[in-house]
Amino acid sequence: MDIILQIVLLVAGFVLLIKGADIFVGGASKMAEIFHVPKMLIGLTIVAFGTSAPELAVSISALVSGSTDMVIGNVIGSCILNILLILGLTATIYPIEINDDTVKKELPLTMLISMVLAVLFLDVVLAGGATNEITREDGIIILLFFLIFLYYLVVMAKRGDGKSSAAEKVATEKIDQKKVAAKGASVKNRKKKADAKKGLWKQTVFIVLGLAGLVLGSQIVVDNASAIAMTLGMSERLIGMTIVALGTSLPELVTSVTAARKHESALAVGNIIGSNIFNICIVLGVPVVMFGTVTQGSFSLIDLAMLVGSSVLLFFFAKSQCKISRVEGALMLVVFAVYYGFILLA
Repeated sequence: MDIILQIVLLVAGFVLLIKGADIFVGGASKMAEIFHVPKMLIGLTIVAFGTSAPELAVSISALVSGSTDMVIGNVIGSCILNILLILGLTATIYPIEINDDTVKKELPLTMLISMVLAVLFLDVVLAGGATNEITREDGIIILLFFLIFLYYLVVMAKRGDGKSSAAEKVATEKIDQKKVAAKGASVKNRKKKADAKKGLWKQTVFIVLGLAGLVLGSQIVVDNASAIAMTLGMSERLIGMTIVALGTSLPELVTSVTAARKHESALAVGNIIGSNIFNICIVLGVPVVMFGTVTQGSFSLIDLAMLVGSSVLLFFFAKSQCKISRVEGALMLVVFAVYYGFILLA
C-alpha cells in the first residue's frame, strides 16, 4: 500500500513541477516585456529555462537531500531521452528538416559539451582515483561553456543573420506566436503596455507561485522516487535515469511532438538542442558550483558512452541529408529501447 501512495505522490510531484514551470515562465515572460527586455534574450533565458526548470529543481533538491546519484542520472537520462526518444518519436511522426547552421554549429557544440562532461567525469579515474566525481572546479568549466553558447547566439542575433539557427528559433518562435495578435493599431499597443504595467504585481505573484510549485514539486519527486527505489531495491541512478528523467522531460516531449504535427521542424530540433545544453551546463553545473563535489556511487561507463553516442548519432543523421527521416527516427527509438532494456536488466 505504501508504494501505491508513493507512486501517486510521485505523479502529483511531476504535475506540480510542470505546472509550476508553466506559471513561472508565463509570469517571467510578461515581466520581461514590461521592462522592455529584447525578445531574443527573453527566449534564450526564459524559454530555455522553462523547459529545463523541472530538471534543475530536482537536481538541487536531490543534492540537498544527499541523493547525488539521482542528480547525475537525471541529467544524463534526460539528455539521452531527449535525443533518442523524443526526437526519434518526433521524426517518425514527420521527417525533421534541419538547417545548415544547425548541422555546422549547434549540433557540434552539443557533441562537444557532452564530451566535456564525459572527460570531466573520467579525469579522476584516468588519474588513478577510486571514485568518479564532478568537482566545483568542473562545474565552473561547464558553466563557462554555457556562457560561450550564449555569446555565440547573441553575436549571431546582432549580425542579423537571416538564417536563424534552430536554438534561436526555439527561443523566439513561442514568443512570436503570442505577439502576432498584438500587432494592431498603435493605440491598442499603448493601452496594452499600460495594462501590463498595472499588472506588474500580478506577474510577481505568478513568479513566486511558480517557483513555489517548482520547489515543492521537486522535493516531492525526489523524496518519493528515493522511497520507491529503496522499496523495489533499485538504485537512485536507475530511478533518476528512468522515472525522474522521463517525468522531467515531459515539457520537451509535448513541445517537440506538437511542433512535428505542425511541421515546425526547427522548433522541434531547437527545443532538444537548447534543452540538452541547458541540462548539462545549468542543471548540473549550477548545483555543483553551489554545493561542491558530486560523487557518483553507481557510475557506469555505458551511461556516458550513450550520452556522447546519442549526440554523435543525431549529428550524423542530420548531416546526411540535412534532415532526420522516419527510418532514422525509428532507428533512434530502437537504440533507446536496447539501451534502456540493458540498464533495466543489468
